[in-house]
Amino acid sequence: MKTPCEPRPDLFRTPLQKSFYHNHHDIIGENILLSLRSNLMFFFAKFRRNIIILFLLFLSCITPSQALEKINQIDFLPSAQWQKTANFPNWLGRVDDTLALNSMVSFHFWHSQGKIYIKISDRVKKFNFYVNNSRIDTSKLNAGKIYAIDISDYAIDGINTLQISNIEPSNEKNSVSVFIPYPVVLNGTLENSGIRPETLSLISDIINSDVENGFPSAQLAVIRNGRLVYSNSWGKNINTNTLYDLASVTKVFSVNYAVQKLVTDKKLDIDTKISDIFSSLGRDWKSSITVRDVLYHRAGFPPEFHYHDKNYDISKLKHDSKAVNPLYTGIDGSDETRSKTLKAISKTPLIYKPKTKLIYSDVDYMLLCFIVEKIAGKRLDVYMNENFFRPLSLKRISFNPLKNNFSREDCAPTEIYGNTRDGNMTFNGIRTYTLQGEVHDYKAYHSMGGVSGHAGLFSNAEDIARLASVMFNGGYGEHKFFSKNVIDTFTSPQNNETSDYGTGWWREGEDKRMWYFGTQSSSFTFGHQGWTGTLVMIDPSRNLVIAYLTNKINSPVVKPYTGKKIFSGNWFTSSTLGFVPQILSIGMDSDKNVSEQLTALLADMAEDSIKLIPKGAGKNHPSVLNAKSKINLLMKKAQELKLNEYISEAEKLNRMVTR
Repeated sequence: MKTPCEPRPDLFRTPLQKSFYHNHHDIIGENILLSLRSNLMFFFAKFRRNIIILFLLFLSCITPSQALEKINQIDFLPSAQWQKTANFPNWLGRVDDTLALNSMVSFHFWHSQGKIYIKISDRVKKFNFYVNNSRIDTSKLNAGKIYAIDISDYAIDGINTLQISNIEPSNEKNSVSVFIPYPVVLNGTLENSGIRPETLSLISDIINSDVENGFPSAQLAVIRNGRLVYSNSWGKNINTNTLYDLASVTKVFSVNYAVQKLVTDKKLDIDTKISDIFSSLGRDWKSSITVRDVLYHRAGFPPEFHYHDKNYDISKLKHDSKAVNPLYTGIDGSDETRSKTLKAISKTPLIYKPKTKLIYSDVDYMLLCFIVEKIAGKRLDVYMNENFFRPLSLKRISFNPLKNNFSREDCAPTEIYGNTRDGNMTFNGIRTYTLQGEVHDYKAYHSMGGVSGHAGLFSNAEDIARLASVMFNGGYGEHKFFSKNVIDTFTSPQNNETSDYGTGWWREGEDKRMWYFGTQSSSFTFGHQGWTGTLVMIDPSRNLVIAYLTNKINSPVVKPYTGKKIFSGNWFTSSTLGFVPQILSIGMDSDKNVSEQLTALLADMAEDSIKLIPKGAGKNHPSVLNAKSKINLLMKKAQELKLNEYISEAEKLNRMVTR
């Protein structure tokens, strides 16, 4: 498009005229621009003060909502399961004598994110609208319309408050309706997360050093205040997309989630007797046992039972080549085998009177898997996909990943020698090849077809961390999963004596699980650990989720075989899981650099690692390699920070471990 003052080339009829125009037009234009720029610079220099004042006055006349277009009119409300809805005035449906609360509601959000929706009735003339003490301009809002309002400038971490006041006319009902979705997890950075970067640097260095000395691999994802602020991986052929066998972490992020949703949806009462759910098992079957008892690990079942082993001694609860297992159900994991397993569970001898003890049991969660499937009318993996994984847009989480578009290479290997412990364990049909993409747990694989409540779920750290974040408020975006009451019920302690157990969840309580969750975690912290080397912890008091996944047992078996610390990977610091939240919490929400403190802690860790070396251990024993890993890292850190005290300490410890 030509400017009004631009010559028209079509007026030049001869080639010479056209040539003259094209050769000189640019020069003329350039001279004009230079002259214009000179005049503008002179004008700005002379009237600079006046221009700035006028610009500031202009800004003061418009609100942030107008300037950034934070309010948009929409035709329809989204089809959503809201975190909260409220109709003003008097959103409780009555005039409460507290008075102040009639105009205010609170909800859970994270800083710098979030939309809320308001619907204004036809007769409303005006109202005042506040979010966290900031007034939102409503002068441009029209009666009878629906608006989406971006409140990211005002949102804070945790509890937020909304106020609707001075509605005119004041005697109308449902004058202004508010619809509030759930917050989501956004990608973020460590900056402004409150987590000291030097703590994660040390964690990374420890894992790297361990990997160099024989530890298999690891992944770590950290969510703080609604942001994924850290994601990393270590090990050969491992990246942040790699799926890990979660082992018993499956319990809380499959069955517990399913049960919590069924309770929220009023489809299940956890005080229901199991015999009322499975009438085919008989009315007299363990008649007092309820769903709650099974969730509490108080149902009387043994820690595990090998329904897949023909030669399982049910009186001694161990393999015996001469024994015959009357509750053997098969090893192919078929639907028929799963049905037989349910019947076998009903016949499994109890080892104590229900409700009198707490004994952690895989059998409990195998049974709970069948309970969920009975009530939901579909298999557990299908239910989780439909109700959690897809609504959350999780792409790297699955039961039976090799049957769900993942390859072996997408999964971290779990055990080199199948389930054999390098030939130290056997039963009919035992797998002897490297397990990669198949659930490691033999009960889940052979008896349950890879889909069970006690094991079977695979995920990367990022997806399981996002899934865990739902426990802060029960929803995500436009999806509601649990009520807050259900979350409180399931994460509260069973009683004073067992404060380390909630309803299925492991709890910190009073220093009850600090070797997993760290000494700095609040007593309300909850989560779970998995035998393959996995940990997910949730600390609501710090808006913190940590997902730390390893395949520590994918390592050689230590000889002689003792049944304790079977795998070499178990001897490394990286396998202990709890060292991650312990170190990560140092200096949290402080501006103080903690590098020197971390070096002092590393010196203690190096010295203590020597104390863990068993007598007679050779130089290639994993305990020795672990100690050397800590000592070498101490020397590196001390030299970087020029801390002579710790350089000397590293030299002393090195002499101790090498002599």
